[in-house]
Amino acid sequence: MRRLAALALLLTAVAACGTDETPNTSTITVFAAASLKGAFTEIGEKFEAEHEGVTVRFNFGGSADLVAQLQQGAQADVLATADEATMTKATDDGLVEALAYLGTNTLEIATPPANPANVDSIDDLTSPDVKVVVCAPEVPCGAAAARAEQAAGVDISPVSEEQSVTDVLGKVISGEADAGLVYATDVKAAGDKVHGVPFPEAATVVNKYPLAALARSTHEPVSQEFVDFVTGPEGQAVLGAAGFGKRP
Repeated sequence: MRRLAALALLLTAVAACGTDETPNTSTITVFAAASLKGAFTEIGEKFEAEHEGVTVRFNFGGSADLVAQLQQGAQADVLATADEATMTKATDDGLVEALAYLGTNTLEIATPPANPANVDSIDDLTSPDVKVVVCAPEVPCGAAAARAEQAAGVDISPVSEEQSVTDVLGKVISGEADAGLVYATDVKAAGDKVHGVPFPEAATVVNKYPLAALARSTHEPVSQEFVDFVTGPEGQAVLGAAGFGKRP
C-alpha cells in the first residue's frame, strides 16, 4: 500500500510538471494591434497587479495577420484590432462573439526629426522627391491611409507598403523614408525619434478599435475580465494618456 501511495504521489508530481499552470494561476494570451503595444503593455502590468496568479502574454502585430493566425488555429484568449473591418472577419468566422470598443485613433504624418523633405501637409507626400512609406491596403492603417488620400484628393505613390504601422514607423526612424502615414499615438510614443505633421483630412478618417474575448478561450472568465479592465477606468486612463480617443 505504501508503494502504491508513493507511486500515486509521483504521478501527481509528474502531471503537475507537465503544465505551466496550477489551479490558482492562469496565463491569458492577448492578440493586439501593433499600435496598442505601449498602452497594452502597461495595462497588462496593472491587470496582473490586481489579479493575483494571472499572467498576460501579448502577441502584437498587424491586425490582418493576427486574425489570419487565429483562422489558422492559433490559440488566444482576447483579440484587439485597429479597425472594425478586420474584427468583422473574426466575427464572421465565429472566433468572437460580444464586442466592446477600447477607443479611437487617427492618422498623422511622421518624418525624421529634422524633416529633411520639408513635409508640411499630405499634399507634399505626392512629390516624386519624397520617399513615402504606408501600410498595405489590407492592414487597418493602410485602409485608413487610402481613405485619407481620397478625402484630400491626392494620390500617393509609396516606395513600400508594410504589414504593420510599427514597420512604417521603423523605416521613418531609420531614415529609410522621408515620411510615413502612421497613427497619432505612434508619433506620440516615438517622442523625439520622429517629427509629427498633423493634417486636417485625418479628422475625417477615425479608426474605432474593437476588442473581444475569443469564443474558444480556455481562460474564461479571466479573458472577459481583461476586456472589462481595458474598457474600465484604469484601462481608459492608460489609453487616454497614450493619445487614443474616447470609446465610441
